[in-house]
Amino acid sequence: MSDVLHGGRLDETIAQFGGKADKWIDLSTGINPYSYPVPEIPSSVFSRLPDALARQNAEQAARALYGVHPQTGLSMAAGSQAHIQNLPYLFKPQAVAIVGFTYQEHGVCWRRAGHDVYVTDGLESAEATARIVIVVNPNNPDGRVFDRQELAGLARRLGAKGGLLVVDESFGDVAPNASVANQAGRDGLLVLRSLGKFFGLAGLRFGVALGVESVTRRLDEMLGPWAVSGPALYVAAQALDDVAWQKKMRKKLNGAREKLEDVLIENNHEVVGGTALFVLARHGGAEQLWEHLAKEQILVRRFPGKSEWLRFGLPAKNSAFNRLNKALGSFYSGD
Repeated sequence: MSDVLHGGRLDETIAQFGGKADKWIDLSTGINPYSYPVPEIPSSVFSRLPDALARQNAEQAARALYGVHPQTGLSMAAGSQAHIQNLPYLFKPQAVAIVGFTYQEHGVCWRRAGHDVYVTDGLESAEATARIVIVVNPNNPDGRVFDRQELAGLARRLGAKGGLLVVDESFGDVAPNASVANQAGRDGLLVLRSLGKFFGLAGLRFGVALGVESVTRRLDEMLGPWAVSGPALYVAAQALDDVAWQKKMRKKLNGAREKLEDVLIENNHEVVGGTALFVLARHGGAEQLWEHLAKEQILVRRFPGKSEWLRFGLPAKNSAFNRLNKALGSFYSGD
């Protein structure tokens, strides 16, 4: 198990503060609360090993959605985390630059594989530091979006000297115009996508890595046969193909994010970033506020080393928005 403090650890919070899970509001993960409606899955999908057709259907849907050339390498895994953990072992130990503050598993996994990891504040400093560069776009947790042309240029330069730009687009579905997935296949670029965040299917465990075939093939070799379950392949093929649902969902999420921002601003928070799936806010009493919300059975995301930051995922219902607003208000009134 990773030592990184992730969101979604509701069971541990309940052990500390009490209550039942169905009474808590979990805003700690950035996962879409309006998840993709999972279709009925034929029983045969559970009773046999995933076959080539199931993999092909999911792969074709991913290529179509992300605009990926048929010759581009594509590896499927049980979530992007599996790719993040295995990728560092494909390279000899060397300097690796991560543009941060960002998703901490990248640093943990590259260090575990023997690499020297440096966290930089931008693309230019990252390029000056290492031949392998990691970028999360949009970034988690501040929502920073990198220019796709700058990323493409960096990938070309790194590729020319045997390096690699890894672009983690786990939140990329909320900002499709920033994606470089359709450029995957060129030397120097590897793109990670998943169904966990935008589709709200984190428990399904499905992710893809897009890049040159020599890299994705080695990832597949490390992951072994049947890296993705049959049910996950079945649902992924339909979710990735459902462009109409995706379009409607982006509009819905943008509206919910605006409503959440309004609640936070009205309650003395400074909004410092976010995406359509979460809002990052700064507050001088963030630690005390986190505990206050937990006592009200509302879980939000805090960050070790960023003592004034709290990240709020989207409440699923108006009643949850109202509970959050009331809990925030009572923090200031002392009730």
